[in-house]
Amino acid sequence: MKIGTIITAAAILFTSLPALAGDSEHDPEALMKESHMAMFYAADDGISEVEMKIVNSKGKERVRQFAMLRLDVEEGGKQMYYTYFRKPHDVSRLTFMVHKLPQENDSRWLYIPSVDLIKRISSDDKGSSFVGSDFTYEDVSGRHWTEDTHTFVREDEYNGRGVYVIESKPVEKYKGFTRKITLIDRENHLVLREEYYKKGDSPERVFTAEKVETIDGIATSTFRRMENLKKNQYTTVEFSDIRYDVGIDESVFTERSLKNPPREYIR
Repeated sequence: MKIGTIITAAAILFTSLPALAGDSEHDPEALMKESHMAMFYAADDGISEVEMKIVNSKGKERVRQFAMLRLDVEEGGKQMYYTYFRKPHDVSRLTFMVHKLPQENDSRWLYIPSVDLIKRISSDDKGSSFVGSDFTYEDVSGRHWTEDTHTFVREDEYNGRGVYVIESKPVEKYKGFTRKITLIDRENHLVLREEYYKKGDSPERVFTAEKVETIDGIATSTFRRMENLKKNQYTTVEFSDIRYDVGIDESVFTERSLKNPPREYIR
């Protein structure tokens, strides 16, 4: 076979192959960044009402209701969260605040009104359960994409949606998982499913976005579920009365607001 024929055949072969992980469309770190921005940095700020249902292995249900405020100080960078619990009675007026600092440990505070105590939460506790649910403290505000290394696995379909499948492993030893598999919606970049593994081939926890709505032109995951397969229980979170670009003042996210909620934002 002539050299020219070989070159032509090789060109046809390689141009017919599917895009590889190194291609810009399939860059795993870029995809994880985009999904993180879509999930946790929508608009410049946001307010929502949240209903959380915690269902144990026997089907017993506990319900928590709270308001959540978010402010992005820097896109993809410093960010603040404030959560004010309304119900039930045992957590009423409890507040939780996070200052997210990429490349550094997040600063987290919890105000416990029953004992009038502001507790600083150690960065080592970010994998702990958030108020008794199957979501962790880190799940609430998101794990920054730079904390893991990412590998593009494939394109696939999930619940009728085209998705990118990414495998991630912590850069440093981490209690939350040894690896996770993320399914990212190819159109709006929201995370539709995440599987968290510690040992073996079976996940210990599975996150799913059960409902996605467009609010103020922004694709938003409004109903989320975290299942703890090891404990045979799950938690759902439903967001309502969502408002974006409210103009939340940065002064809200201080220790003073933990004891004195900002009534101009929390109705």
